[in-house]
Amino acid sequence: MASKMASDDFVDEFLTCAICMRHYRAPKILPCLHSFCRECLHEWATKQQPLECPTCREPVRLPDQGVDGLRTNFYVNNLLDFAAAKKGAEPGVPCQAEKDAGNFHRKRHCPKHNQKLVFYCENCNAFVCMACTVVDHRPGKHHNPVEIATVAQRRKAELQGLLQDIDPRLKEIQDAVKEVDRKISKLVPSKEAATDQAKAYFRKLADLLQKREEEILSQIDEQCRADGKALQAKKEAIEFELAGLTSAQTFCQQAVEHGSDVHVLEVGNQVQTRVETLLTKEVDLESDWSEFQFVENLALVHVEKRVLDIFGGVKTNVDVSKCKVVVKPAVQGFKCVAELTTLNKKGRPCFTNSRAVKADIKDPSGKNVATRVLTKSRGLWEISYTPKVTGNHRLEVKVNSQQVTGSPFDVDVKGNPVLTIGQKGSGVGELSWPVGVAVDKDGNIAVVERGNKRVQVLNADTGQSLRSFPVEGEKPYGIALDSEGRFLVTSWGENYGLRRYNNEGKLLNTLTPDCMRSPHGVTVLKDGRMVVSNGTQKSCLLLQPDGSLIREIGKGQLQGPVSVSVDESRGVKFVTDMIAHKIFAFGLDGNLKFDFGRQGDNDGEFQQPRGVTTDPAGNIIVSNAGNGRVQVFAPDGTFKQKLGPVKGGHASGVALTPDGYIAVACWGGHCIELYRYM
Repeated sequence: MASKMASDDFVDEFLTCAICMRHYRAPKILPCLHSFCRECLHEWATKQQPLECPTCREPVRLPDQGVDGLRTNFYVNNLLDFAAAKKGAEPGVPCQAEKDAGNFHRKRHCPKHNQKLVFYCENCNAFVCMACTVVDHRPGKHHNPVEIATVAQRRKAELQGLLQDIDPRLKEIQDAVKEVDRKISKLVPSKEAATDQAKAYFRKLADLLQKREEEILSQIDEQCRADGKALQAKKEAIEFELAGLTSAQTFCQQAVEHGSDVHVLEVGNQVQTRVETLLTKEVDLESDWSEFQFVENLALVHVEKRVLDIFGGVKTNVDVSKCKVVVKPAVQGFKCVAELTTLNKKGRPCFTNSRAVKADIKDPSGKNVATRVLTKSRGLWEISYTPKVTGNHRLEVKVNSQQVTGSPFDVDVKGNPVLTIGQKGSGVGELSWPVGVAVDKDGNIAVVERGNKRVQVLNADTGQSLRSFPVEGEKPYGIALDSEGRFLVTSWGENYGLRRYNNEGKLLNTLTPDCMRSPHGVTVLKDGRMVVSNGTQKSCLLLQPDGSLIREIGKGQLQGPVSVSVDESRGVKFVTDMIAHKIFAFGLDGNLKFDFGRQGDNDGEFQQPRGVTTDPAGNIIVSNAGNGRVQVFAPDGTFKQKLGPVKGGHASGVALTPDGYIAVACWGGHCIELYRYM
């Protein structure tokens, strides 16, 4: 077996890094089982974010140690050693390594005791030496050192079972590729046949149908391109799955047949995870394409009546009765969209040519509104328009000159704000001096009411009150939610503190660290750390989840910090300063990056800024107490847009809903307003 491996499989290509095209140097294995030089991956990771495998484009999430934390490909290392040994043998002298290439392995030693690794601690998933079993991995409740060969044999058996599962899946994917090839081979003849039919028909119509003939031929060409593109994309997608599964099979086969016990244990879990992921991954192997043809709709004797309506077109696989239209909320003066999905008889998304899809929208007076139809992906079309007035609009959608089910559709175009929730009071759904606002993982709005000293959770679509719970502290202010859905609420004045409540409103704990005296705004990072604005100390505090201080930020620079928001993807913390009438941007290391704004009522100026949040694009959204405006800024602080003024003229906390609306706590208006922006 070793000799066969040496003569047949041991080739330079297998030992060559796909990035530097040289023999591997310290090869590292990615989760997709592709290997590259450690230094090549280091350089690749600095150039590409997010990181993808250079070979299969599979997203890569590096361990905490980065590239160095990836598994080493010891099998490749062994082959490199074997190659070096084989190259060093004298001419005419049989190389001992070549005779036993399957057992040519680098010795592994314990980094602590410098002894040969002979055991595997199953509790710790670590290789250990004899000394380790006496000191750090003594057999007992917490450690179970077992001989490497024993564990490796069990792992090999598991990998062998995975290999048996791969074969039928490989055949299924290979058959799918052949089927797509078969359809691709028929694509051009189908086009040619349809073209010939159309030409024969339209020659009889001569001058009357010349323009229509050109239109139909254009549709056929476009349909061919669309189908060709779809089928080619389908083939590439299937071949991509085939390549991934084949690569995993090869790697698994090599690990089982040629890998050392250590190597099998090193990569066994990784191989198993990769193969099981590929085997359980749902892959659409159907191409859903059928031959198109030209269809005559009307006898020649009737041609003079309704030329454009009755003459033939390109018959596609779209079933108009199954097509679906989703009308999204529309706001006056903003780009609005509806989405059309073209489906075939099986109810699966399918392509069609752009001329087959028509959309028209009329405002309440019956005037046409300019529309644009664009294809977004397979079978998905975006119908966009910008309404100039509010009120009920009518959207008509046709595919292949036929109305889709439900057309025409009613579109209720709203003004801005699109929704106002609540009125002054203490009952369910009523609000009293709302100040802080946040959005939970379900898209519901949680608002802190100073007047009622409670948190009320509201449905962002309907405004309905879902639940509420009382909060402690004299002057509750800020609110945020952590990754577990727990509420963090600040209060200042008497009985101040940062309180953590569970999802149902039960008080879990109260944090009052010595460094905090007057907490206002609060935000929570993904890892549970918190940032709190500290009013009387004129700074912000970066805290551990238990409330212990990591560092104080902005001391000596802030005058009246109120609200905070962190853009973790860019490493920036924004603070509103109601006394300086500015927004300060700090790094989490405490260093000031920049600030922007000054007192005033012009664009980009502030009157006592209160709430702040950021959107996924990095835009900064700021609310003002002094003039009730909400302003939107680019990530560098450049003014972009203003909204409002809000009801009551005092905008407090702001938050962003999952569907892209700004939720504003209107202090004087005793309500929450939702605004469309950008």
